Amino acid sequence: MKFEEYRLSKEVKRNLEEMGFKRPTDIQFKCLPHIQRGEDLLAIAQTGTGKTAAFAIPIIDKIQQIKFKAFEKSSLIRAVVMAPTRELAQQITQVFNQIGKNTKVKALCVYGGVEQDHQINKLLEGMDIVVSTPGRLFDLVSQGYLKLDKVEILVLDEADHMLDLGFAKDIDDLVNKIPGRRQTLFFSATISTKIKHQAYKMVSSKAIRIQISPKDPVSKNVNHQIVFVEMDDKRFFLQRLIDENEGLKFMVFVRTKVRAERVKAAMERAKIDTLTLHGDVEQTEREINLQAFRTGACNILIATDVSARGIDVDGVDYVINYDIPEVAENYVHRVGRTGRGRAKGKAISFCAKEEKPLLEAIEI
Repeated sequence: MKFEEYRLSKEVKRNLEEMGFKRPTDIQFKCLPHIQRGEDLLAIAQTGTGKTAAFAIPIIDKIQQIKFKAFEKSSLIRAVVMAPTRELAQQITQVFNQIGKNTKVKALCVYGGVEQDHQINKLLEGMDIVVSTPGRLFDLVSQGYLKLDKVEILVLDEADHMLDLGFAKDIDDLVNKIPGRRQTLFFSATISTKIKHQAYKMVSSKAIRIQISPKDPVSKNVNHQIVFVEMDDKRFFLQRLIDENEGLKFMVFVRTKVRAERVKAAMERAKIDTLTLHGDVEQTEREINLQAFRTGACNILIATDVSARGIDVDGVDYVINYDIPEVAENYVHRVGRTGRGRAKGKAISFCAKEEKPLLEAIEI
């Protein structure tokens, strides 16, 4: 079934065509009808499956219809999307704005780490959709700039990551501030008892559960390899891989921010330009580094797990697990950076002998 056959506005269909969206992905095909019918949803799908568009398309279309039927010229916040990181919030907002072009549906991204004046001015202009990280969301609510009493749709994206970061109370607080009669869309890359507990507190008892590739959480487009190597020799293997694949895009995952800087220094000694992404990198520098990586100005990004969650960069050829992840689920999130959509990718894990127990915890 093609998007042109769906009951969507002509503006949304035109925008999808311009974005190169002809047919829905698996998650989009399964989610769209339920979201259009106003049903609650619990969806388990890893990054790179098209899940952002799965909720953005019907939300834009629904709000456009509401505004058209009510002849509304002003905007009320009808949808709130909560995301764990600034980068993910920005990417979600970009998708909303692409799909919502020429629809008069306005989306705004709000997040911390920057001055709030610009965000406040935009809210005062009137917005239909707010995409936010937890901290800044509650700052603006407490100051009275963000009104949640008309919210009809609540979306939690990468809910598992939010819980990992300790945002369970923030999620509960948000739920308590918006109307009880609402549609809740709960998206997570992984499922666990903790995730189920949080989800079933929020969605209705009639919520639709959708799970993409439940027995294979990593993309079939990714070729997985393991290299057994001494810890001190990992930098030499990485250098050789990069040299042998000049011009290709690499995301290199390490365990700590100190480790990230050490790997960067080792690559610089080998005359290889790299960028880093970790907790000590300031927001402005993060955005500069991500833009350079996206555009190909620099093709090697060294990142920690927390800092890289939610990053959406097309064309990543290799994911390198320089350090085996301490949490098995993080393997899913790491390798989800490559092999996205119909593209092919490679994931190579460098495993030292002391990391073998961590490797055994991962089902590749």
